[in-house]
Amino acid sequence: MNTTTTNDFFKSKVLGHPAGLFVLFFTEMWERFSFYGMRVLLVNFLTAAALGSNPGWEWSAENAGALYGTYAMLLYLTPIAGGVIADKLTGYRWAVVIGAIIMTLGHAAMAVETEFMLYLGLGLLVIGTGFFKPNMTSIISEMYKDLPEKKDGAYTIFYMGVNAGAFFGMLLCGYLAERVGWSWGFGLAGIFMLLGTLQFWLSKPLFGNIGEVPSKVKALDVEEKKVIADDDKENPFTLVDKILIVVSAVIGLGYAINDPLSKIGGIDVFGFLETSGLEGQYVAVIFGLIVFLGLVISRIIRYTAVVRDRMIAVIIFAFFTVFFWMSFEQGASSLVLFARDSVDRVLTGNAQMIFNVVNALLTIIPLAIITWVLVLLAKETKHKILGSNVVLAICFAGVWGLAIWMLQREFTAEVAEITVSWFSILNSFFIIALANIFSKWWDSKYNPSAAMKYGLGLIIMAVGFGLLAYGAHGVGDGVKVSMVWLVLAYLFHTMGELCLSPVGLSYVSKLVPARMIAFMFGMWYLAIAIGNKSAAVLGGQIENITKEYSLSTFFLIFTVVPIVAGLLVMALNPVLKKLMHGVK
Repeated sequence: MNTTTTNDFFKSKVLGHPAGLFVLFFTEMWERFSFYGMRVLLVNFLTAAALGSNPGWEWSAENAGALYGTYAMLLYLTPIAGGVIADKLTGYRWAVVIGAIIMTLGHAAMAVETEFMLYLGLGLLVIGTGFFKPNMTSIISEMYKDLPEKKDGAYTIFYMGVNAGAFFGMLLCGYLAERVGWSWGFGLAGIFMLLGTLQFWLSKPLFGNIGEVPSKVKALDVEEKKVIADDDKENPFTLVDKILIVVSAVIGLGYAINDPLSKIGGIDVFGFLETSGLEGQYVAVIFGLIVFLGLVISRIIRYTAVVRDRMIAVIIFAFFTVFFWMSFEQGASSLVLFARDSVDRVLTGNAQMIFNVVNALLTIIPLAIITWVLVLLAKETKHKILGSNVVLAICFAGVWGLAIWMLQREFTAEVAEITVSWFSILNSFFIIALANIFSKWWDSKYNPSAAMKYGLGLIIMAVGFGLLAYGAHGVGDGVKVSMVWLVLAYLFHTMGELCLSPVGLSYVSKLVPARMIAFMFGMWYLAIAIGNKSAAVLGGQIENITKEYSLSTFFLIFTVVPIVAGLLVMALNPVLKKLMHGVK
C-alpha cells in the first residue's frame, strides 16, 4: 500500500521532484524564518541599553549568553524525544503540526516582552522544535524510500529551503525589530510560523499515507529484523546501562537549567558542590561526563572488534564536533555584540549607494527565484491543494511587501546605518552561493577523507576569527572596526561549515550498527548541544575578556583552539582510516 502511495506521489512533479517535496521546502522555510528571525534578535535585545528609542533589557553579555546557551543546547536534545514520540504514537505529519503550533505560541509569548513570557516562549520553542525538527526529514526519507537515488537531490533542495528561511527571517525580523521595535520582530517570526503550519496542514491531500500514524507493529524487512535481532542478542541494554543514561541525562539537564538560573535568578541548585575555584555546577558536569563516558566505554567493549573500532571513530569525530560548534556559534552571541558595539555600520555617499544596491540584489533575486518555484508548485497542484497555495501566496505577498518597504526606506535615507542582524544573513547567502562548488569538490577525485574535511573545516573557520583578531587589534573605546573584517569572517566560517557540517551524521549512519543508531545519534546531537552551550558561555565573556585584555585577545581564543583541534584531527587521519575498516 505504501509503495502505491509513493508512486502516486511522484506523478505530481516540480523541477523533477514530487510537488510534496516543495510543500516541505516551504514549511521548513517558514519554520527557519521564524527560528532564525528570533535567534538573531535574542542576545541583542537582552543586552541592548534600557534607555533610548528602542530599549532592551540591558542584561550583561554573560547572563544573556547563559540563557541563550541553555536554549540552544536544549534545541538539540528535545528532537531525540520528539523523534521517538512520532515513531511510536503520532506519526511524522502530526508531530510536525503539533511542533509548529507549540512554536507559534512560543513566538507569540516572546512578543509580549515580559520576563515570564520570555522564559515561557523559549520553553515552548524548545518543546515545539523537539516535535518539528526530526520529523520533517523523516517524511522525506519515507517519501523517497523506493527511489534512494533521488534522495540526495531532495535533501539538497530541502537544505536550500532551510537557508532561504534563515536568510529572510534574519533580514526582515531583524530589520523590523531594530527599526520599529523588538515586539514587531518577535511577532513577525510567530506570524510566519503560524502561516507555515496552516499551509502544511492544508496540503494533506498531496501526501496520502506518507507520514501517517504508525501501526502498532512497524513493518521491517527480513534483513533489518535479522540485524536488529542479532544486535539485541549480542549487546542488550542492561539495567546498569539504563541507570547510567538516566543519571547523565538528569545531570546534563540540571546544568542546562541551573546555569541561567544561578546567574540571572541567584538560585544555584548545585551550590553545595562548590569547591575552591570551581563552581558546583561544573563539578556536577564533570561527574556527569565521567558517568556518560563510562556508559559509552562499557557498551563499546561488548561489541566485536570491527564494530568497536568504528564506534570509537564516531566518538572521535563527535569530540572534535564540540570544538567546531563552540567557535562557529559565536555568530549568535559574541559576533552580534561585536557587530553592534564595535563595527562601523554607518555609510554615506558612494558607499551608501553601493551597499543599498547590493542589499537590494541580495534581497530581490533570491525572493524572485523562490516565488518562481511557488508559481510552479501552484500550477502543478492548484486543484489538489488550493487552500495551501493561497496561504503560501499570502506569505509571499507579505514578504514582498516587507522587502520593498525596507529597501524603499534605505534608498531614501540620508545616511545608511546597517542593522546588526544584516551581517548574520551572510552565512546563509554564502552557503547558497558556495554549496555547489564544495559538492563538486566532494564528488571529484580530490575528495578528502573525513578526518581531512574535519581538519579543514576547523582551520578555515579559525582563519575567520584570525581576521577579526587582526582587524580588532589595538581597538579602544569609541573606535570602530571596518565591516570588511566581519564580512570576511562570515565567508571563512561558512566555508568551514561546508567542509565539516555535512560529514558528521553521514558517518554515524555508515559506521554504527543498527541497534546503536538511536543511541549514537543521540550522542552526536549531545556533542552539538555541548558545543552550542559552550559557545554561548564563552561568548558571554566578551565584555570581561575585552575589559581585562583586549577584543583581539577574545577572538584569538577562537583562532588558536580550532587550529590546534584541526591539526590534531588531521594527524589522526591514519588512525581513523584504520578504525573505520574500509567505510568511506
